[in-house]
Amino acid sequence: MPKFITIGYGDPADYDRTPRSIRDAAHAQDAKLRSEGAVIAIAGAPVQVRNPEARGRETRDGPFMSSALPIAGFAILEAADLAEAIDKVSHVPCAVAHGVVEVWPLKETP
Repeated sequence: MPKFITIGYGDPADYDRTPRSIRDAAHAQDAKLRSEGAVIAIAGAPVQVRNPEARGRETRDGPFMSSALPIAGFAILEAADLAEAIDKVSHVPCAVAHGVVEVWPLKETP
């Protein structure tokens, strides 16, 4: 079955202003996705890694990209197709609490 990575963006203040019943239902959706085998995690502090032409590793604390909303978390899930993956994440916390969820199809490399 195809795999998808999702990136959830959301501001804690927006989450807090979302009615508790909606947040509870969103967390129930996360639990359902976990029961189906999805790997879901809250984002920690990022580190950038570079190794130009394999001549020496360089690291820098912080994200490479920036967005209007902070990254809240990630998930890897399976779905029959992109439409099903979108349906699955349309009710998770970031999607319903004034944030956004990106869905990226993962393509296996040879």
